[in-house]
Amino acid sequence: MRVRVIGAGLAGAEAAYQLANRGFSVDLYEQKGIKRHEAFKSDLFGELLCSNSLRSNDPYSAVGLLKEEMRMLDSLIMEAAETNKVEAGKSLAVDRELFAQYITDKIRKHPNINIINEEFTTIDERIPTIIAAGPLCEGPLSSELQRLCAKEYLYFYDAVSPIVEKDSIDFSSAYYKSRYDEESVGDYINCPMNRQEFDEFYRAVLSAEKIKVKEMDSEVYFEGCMPFEEMARRGYKTLLFGPMKPVGLEHDGIKPYAVVQLRKDNVSDTLYNIVGFQTHLTFPEQKRVLSLVPALKNVSIVRYGVMHRNTYINSPRVLNDHYQMINYPKIFIAGQISGVEGYVESAASGLYAALSMAQYLNSSDIEKLGPDTMIGAMASYISDEHIEKLVPMNANFGIFKLEYAGDRKKKKIFFVEHALARIKEYKEKLACKGL
Repeated sequence: MRVRVIGAGLAGAEAAYQLANRGFSVDLYEQKGIKRHEAFKSDLFGELLCSNSLRSNDPYSAVGLLKEEMRMLDSLIMEAAETNKVEAGKSLAVDRELFAQYITDKIRKHPNINIINEEFTTIDERIPTIIAAGPLCEGPLSSELQRLCAKEYLYFYDAVSPIVEKDSIDFSSAYYKSRYDEESVGDYINCPMNRQEFDEFYRAVLSAEKIKVKEMDSEVYFEGCMPFEEMARRGYKTLLFGPMKPVGLEHDGIKPYAVVQLRKDNVSDTLYNIVGFQTHLTFPEQKRVLSLVPALKNVSIVRYGVMHRNTYINSPRVLNDHYQMINYPKIFIAGQISGVEGYVESAASGLYAALSMAQYLNSSDIEKLGPDTMIGAMASYISDEHIEKLVPMNANFGIFKLEYAGDRKKKKIFFVEHALARIKEYKEKLACKGL
């Protein structure tokens, strides 16, 4: 049977791969080769726009549990991440170019995937389709989604951190260490500042010129990706309790007043991402402000921070709890456009949408994952009919639903063990269906 997947980002690549592995013929539409949004830098599939970090690898964190569930379900994105990871302490970070190249190669070489390099403009409700166009969806496809949803689009602005050359960092003041880890050498480059230096930096941030937002749009930010200049405007100490927090970063017996942290962005150890410094300052202002950090006084910025409009639908009104449209059952919507937030979450939604579509097309009852798994909890959250206005959200234990009356210290252990057992059971049921 032939199906369509629209978009070859994290969700679309994962969905196409899962369906193809189950014998479906997949037409994967990706327009980057002929029409590319300014936020993208290459034609590779699965390109990471913001950070190169997939966040915590701790299996007892919410996103760590999500990763474990995906690994159990043979996720392409998790395979690519593990194969191309770079040192990042307790986080899973990747060489973004090698990561995207790995995904692209897997997709291009799959015999059941036909890649169509063109802009997808018309949704046919009669053809099985997973729409994973991503939050940058615009033009005819955006209009088509509005037609199907018959509801107002929601949106927020997202911002990207600058990437700098390691050779331009002044190591006479910078040093390696990991946050909260006083004993270990660490995987992060830390650029300390004293109070006088931070005060000058702070004043420069407040006066720096921003890139103008289109007049028709108000500035609505996702709290987990707030531009650092907007954080600064919330108060003098906001950055000191946020991305510039100096806790655990003492060096040679000196505790800095503020610290700018940089995380490795490629395997060859030549590029570093400025952690938490997503921004929409103009390019000259980014250079001016960052140069006020002593260790970055001669910094070479290879990719400036940029800002883009992210679009998502009001999913509680149009999707069920496995990413299927309520009024158009052959259409599934996955990725950030569905209302999940984050790299791992987007990929997980594509995986789950594909497995749900495979069951639907196999004429069998859809075996669903409930909110006692992290994959199921996300699907339940974005489809909760009691939510009046959806707010994009990362994986978290606040949306995880499972009764527990034991020792609070063992609560997450109980949640994780239960969830992974449930995923194992789910996978066995799919196998019984020949999927």
